[in-house]
Amino acid sequence: MITPNDAFFVRYHWSGIPTSIDPRAYRLQVRGNVNTPIELTLAEIKHMADPVDIVAVNQCSGNSRGYFAPRVNGGQLSNGAMGNAKWTGVPLKAVLDKVGVKPGSVQVSFNGMDEPPVGDGPDFVKALNLDHAMDGEVMLAWQMNGEDLPMLNGYPLRLIVPGYYGTYWVKHVSDIFVTDKVFDGFWMSAAYRIPDNECACVEPGTAPAKTVPINRFNVRSFITNFTGGEKLKVGHEVVVRGIAFDGGAGISEVAFSDDGGATWRVARLGKDLGRYSFREWAVAFKPGTRGEHKLMVRAKNRQGQSQPMTALWNGPGYMRNAVESTRIVVV
Repeated sequence: MITPNDAFFVRYHWSGIPTSIDPRAYRLQVRGNVNTPIELTLAEIKHMADPVDIVAVNQCSGNSRGYFAPRVNGGQLSNGAMGNAKWTGVPLKAVLDKVGVKPGSVQVSFNGMDEPPVGDGPDFVKALNLDHAMDGEVMLAWQMNGEDLPMLNGYPLRLIVPGYYGTYWVKHVSDIFVTDKVFDGFWMSAAYRIPDNECACVEPGTAPAKTVPINRFNVRSFITNFTGGEKLKVGHEVVVRGIAFDGGAGISEVAFSDDGGATWRVARLGKDLGRYSFREWAVAFKPGTRGEHKLMVRAKNRQGQSQPMTALWNGPGYMRNAVESTRIVVV
């Protein structure tokens, strides 16, 4: 399942966003702890290496935040702050190889053209560890689903970090800086941090002893062709459909329950578009009794990771991945 460009979610941290960019005047600065700092045009970036495609989910760290209980601060998002697209660009590694990363380099930071509306706001700059930035999958993309990036999705160049939350997918990339120490900007050292434990969770009302920057997706799955409250006819078979994804291990199984989790059966997986993509699934459902039914879906990835039955809580409301339920009425 590919999300159309005009339906893809949009998220900015500041209101000072670009609304018009001349691609002929655009320049990307690549500097820092490198042998040869350079300034690249869009055309030069496109010819830096053979273009590559990757289908990957971009998901906001706070996707589904509105369902946390107790409630947490922040935008009360439902389940729509995510999308799946085919991205076209060049590996970031090709650009870093071009400038020559010096020994002792630790991280790479990324800045875009969006700005704080006032001078004292912290500029939105993110960073990746050097080995991650050089893994060949992190990409500088200029196309989304075969078209130029939409302005609100990062035109003319966007950082693609497959399997990682959207906070790292910097839009309108204008500056890449190689550092010889851990980058300590606000959006890495203070914001977008999770409890440093296996579940990335704490008891509601408590604070974690230690935090780390948010990183890979956990496992998620959704029913997509029923939203809740629909009426179905008893004895009439329907197909329940949906999506599942994770941070890059790949989905191995999706299980479906029509009785609130008392029993489960395996759904049929759809076409595999790559380990960072949505994986479609489908299962037949023929309700035999009237009344309310609670449909549930639970995914498992190739590393054996699955979804908790109840949400794991943290203060910022990040990484919710509880088993979702959809209530339907059989008449």
